[in-house]
Amino acid sequence: MNAPLIRRLLASWLLLVAAPLAADDSDLKTIAILDFELIDDQREAAPDTVITPQLPEINRQLRAAIAEAGLYRVVDLAPAAPLIAELKSTQDFLGCNGCSTDVAKRLGSDRVMVTWIHKVSNLGVNLNLQIEDGRTGERVLNKSVELRGADPQSFARGIRYLVRSMIDKGQGNR
Repeated sequence: MNAPLIRRLLASWLLLVAAPLAADDSDLKTIAILDFELIDDQREAAPDTVITPQLPEINRQLRAAIAEAGLYRVVDLAPAAPLIAELKSTQDFLGCNGCSTDVAKRLGSDRVMVTWIHKVSNLGVNLNLQIEDGRTGERVLNKSVELRGADPQSFARGIRYLVRSMIDKGQGNR
């Protein structure tokens, strides 16, 4: 078989498998997935010019992967955009001591996911996520994956790993 045919067959199979999940997601908890923040241990050397331009695509990929896997029902952040901008202007969501739950409450979301990329070196990068209860702020889940390199393929692979790990361990919708 040729590669394009294999890809089409695989895509068709994935649609058949995922269709029951997508057909009725009303029993899924809602989740607000906040944008990735960059923690750059190399900042004193020079501002990051590799990861920062990729952040919108990395955010999109994570939201799509969570939704497509049927782990949660991902909510639109737009109604809370002014609140998010105000909070981000003074602090990071990772260390804000509960401000992420303010976003979840504004959106009526069951859960909120705080995400960050930790750039340890030019080659060492960690993708991290933390899911919190949208009412209490209690941590529900922490996950991390270490990547080698900061290219689009590495980030896509890291997101696939995190989502697959959540599926394998039954860590969605909790």
